[in-house]
Amino acid sequence: MTAIFETVTTAAKPSPVEPLPHQILAVLGQHRMATTNQLHELLRPGVAHQTVSAPLNKLRRDGLVDYTVLPRSNRSRAWYLTSDGARLTRDFPALRGRPPYPISSATAASLKTPHTLTVLRSHLAFVADARRRGDEHGHLDWTPEVAHPLSDGERIIADAVMHYTLISDDERTKLRAFVEVDRTTMGSERLASKLIEYARLWSYEPQPIGRPRSRQPAAAGPVWLRWYPVFPRVLFVLTGASRYVLGNRINDLKAMVAEHPLVGALARQVPMGAAVLEDLEERGATGDVWVPLAGGEPRPWTEV
Repeated sequence: MTAIFETVTTAAKPSPVEPLPHQILAVLGQHRMATTNQLHELLRPGVAHQTVSAPLNKLRRDGLVDYTVLPRSNRSRAWYLTSDGARLTRDFPALRGRPPYPISSATAASLKTPHTLTVLRSHLAFVADARRRGDEHGHLDWTPEVAHPLSDGERIIADAVMHYTLISDDERTKLRAFVEVDRTTMGSERLASKLIEYARLWSYEPQPIGRPRSRQPAAAGPVWLRWYPVFPRVLFVLTGASRYVLGNRINDLKAMVAEHPLVGALARQVPMGAAVLEDLEERGATGDVWVPLAGGEPRPWTEV
């Protein structure tokens, strides 16, 4: 008698790695806008540019992304999600809870490009440094335009919130930072006043509404504890002017720490620093390029 054994054909297991078009959509949903070169450096460094440009063009034909041509850039393209692309990415697990901001036209996109692309350029400096060091900091570890409530119904909007994991032989250290990117488009005093807003966020403890203050229970703690186990570092990245001008703006930040009592109290508890973007790109984000706003010699951002 011949034995007959049933054979079961097993399908290939699905890969847990997201395909590149999905990653591109996630990046544009997270960062709002990116040039072709930035997408290449963020997602596929070291390979041919066609690896990224081909799926970008396919996504454009599908109506999910579009681009605006940057001025004085040899026709470089800045890509963004269309309304259909924004609706599609709204349910991506990595983007849940992130409000979609579809850009309605190339003209609207062109108005957002200078600041949005400079914030992403700052992120890329940390990404490149993390790759070199073996740390963890990827394209979803940097969230632009994060709002937090302050007292009196006001709110502070950070240019970005950064999550970064330092890797050593025997431990992993998770760090967080509020990042402000200054292109020298606002007055120096207004830039320095951002420190007051962060000090207000650090100290703000919301009170229950509708009950006399004397009968209120003890506050649950500062509002920032809803999102962070410790208050994130505060980092300023400056560009767009001469070294002399940028140095003066950093000095104004240091003066705010020295002169404002609430900002001074924040600086005694929370690391704060400022650096020039070009230095981050040339010497690495963990180089001795960060000026501690509480005083001291330049050092890595992890040690301010």
